This record gives sequence, C-alpha cells and structure tokens, in this order.
Amino acid sequence: MKIALAGAGAFGEKHLDALAKIDGVEVVSIVGRRLEPTQAVAAKYGVQHACTELSEALEQPGLDAVILATPTQMHAEQAIQCMAAGKHVQVEIPLCDSLADGESVLAKAEETGLVAMVGHTRRFNPSHQFIHDKIVAGDLAVQQMDVQTYFFRRKNMNAKGEARSWTDHLLWHHAAHTVDLFAYQAGPIVQANAIAGPLHPELGIEMDMSIQLKAESGAICTLSLSFNNDGPLGTFFRYICDNGTWIARYDDLVTGREEPIDLSGVAVSSNGIELQDREFVAAIREGREPNASVAQVMPCYRILDQLERQLAA
Repeated sequence: MKIALAGAGAFGEKHLDALAKIDGVEVVSIVGRRLEPTQAVAAKYGVQHACTELSEALEQPGLDAVILATPTQMHAEQAIQCMAAGKHVQVEIPLCDSLADGESVLAKAEETGLVAMVGHTRRFNPSHQFIHDKIVAGDLAVQQMDVQTYFFRRKNMNAKGEARSWTDHLLWHHAAHTVDLFAYQAGPIVQANAIAGPLHPELGIEMDMSIQLKAESGAICTLSLSFNNDGPLGTFFRYICDNGTWIARYDDLVTGREEPIDLSGVAVSSNGIELQDREFVAAIREGREPNASVAQVMPCYRILDQLERQLAA
C-alpha cells in the first residue's frame, strides 16, 4: 500500500514512525509547508519524494491513501481534495473547526465510498481500549468521567518547541478528544454545557475552559482544559464506574488506588498512533468502515458546534 503524508511536523513524524512498523506499507511522498525541511524529513525516513503541494503528491504513481497531519484549518478542504482524487484519507484530529466543513467531508465520504477516518487516538490507546472492552462485555458501565487536559501554551509553539503556522484551540481540538471518547464509552451525548475564561490578547483564543456532558445512559463527564497550566502536561482521565475506578494517562492505566494494570495483551502495540494507523490500513485492505470513521465521529463535532454557539451567546 502506497501512502502519502501531508504535514511534516511533530505529529507527522509520529505517523512516519508508526507506518514503518506496518508490513506492506510504503510512504511514497511527504508534503510540507517549506521544501527544504520537508526534504530533510523525507531523507530521514527514506522517502523518495518531497513537495509543498498536496496536488503533486496525489499524482504519485500507484498512490492509495493520504494521511493529513496539516494545520486544522486545512483539514476539511484537503480531505475532500484527496477523496476527489480517488484516495482514501485519514485526517488528524480535529476533522474541522466549523461544523459546515465537517459535514462537507462526511458528504464527500458518503458520495465516494472511500475510507475516510479521523485520528481520534483515544479510541485506540490501550488504556481506553481496556475500559471499552469491559464495557462491551457488560462488565462495567461508566458513571462519571473526570478529565483534565492541561498545557502551558502562552506562545504559539508546537510539540517540538518550534513556531506554529496556525493557532491551536481548546474546544475544536483538545475537547474533541474527550467529547468523542465519552460518547464512545458511555453512549450518545444528550446534554452539553461550557464556560470559558478570557481570550489571550495575542492568540485570540480562550485559554481556560470547563465543559459538562451527560450521556443518554445517565453518565456524566466533567472536562477541564487549560493552556495556562504550569505543571505536568497532557490529559488525565478518571473513569468512575459501577464496578471499579480507573485512571488513564495516555497509554498507561492504574486503578483508583494507583495499582498498575497490565495492558500487554490488549493490542499488538502500546502506541495509540500506531494502532490508529493499523486500523486505517486494515480498513482499506478489508474494504470496511474503520473505527473513528468520519461518520462515527461527526456527533462529536455537532456537540462542539453547539458548545461554540453557547459560548458565543
């Protein structure tokens, strides 16, 4: 399978590392904003073609699929461009930063029948898979999720400490992880509320936010988000269930009493990005809908739109 990667930044390299571990996959093109650093990334990973235009990558012989790790504002347009060219596509989270764009991607996916997937990595992290498997087996049900998503991001920098060409967003990016995961674990969301702190004077975005969710099942979720947190960074999930409590920290899981859970048998890897990419490749090979398809995650973006309108009001 021949894949092109658009977006040669910090997250793009995570996908290149993951794809290198999947048999029968070849990355044939890398697309970046500036040619010289994109060529450097291509050389590092042994990729023969590098360019600055997605359209050029789409013309590579035998290309099957594209992974988009580009700025959020480009996701919807580029996903549609890939499908219009007959290519399967995986879009990094978030799919969009406006509901209209997301619905347009869904319409194109339905029109073409191509695999269209979004990188909602929390569905694939072994820590959350462990909980999901128990839910599906009927061993437990979520009563409450308490989630903290904390960063220190008062300047527009990426994970490598480099200046970003775009601005990150608590609601449309970081909340998307938890809104989708809560629905995945507890069922459809029927109530959502949000409040936000003041806008950053330069970045123009809310730096602190609190979100409450309620599922059809009766389960609730409280999500705290901040770009002002000067402390441990990342997202921490507490699952309070009818049969136990667990705390998930990316690919690690402990009980409510901090007892480690062995996740070695949950999946073929402990890396959520690799598992996400394996699902994308498998869905293409097997001609099926992937977990975290555009259709499956659209309810999350409809909730985000509802919350955005609520905050604006």
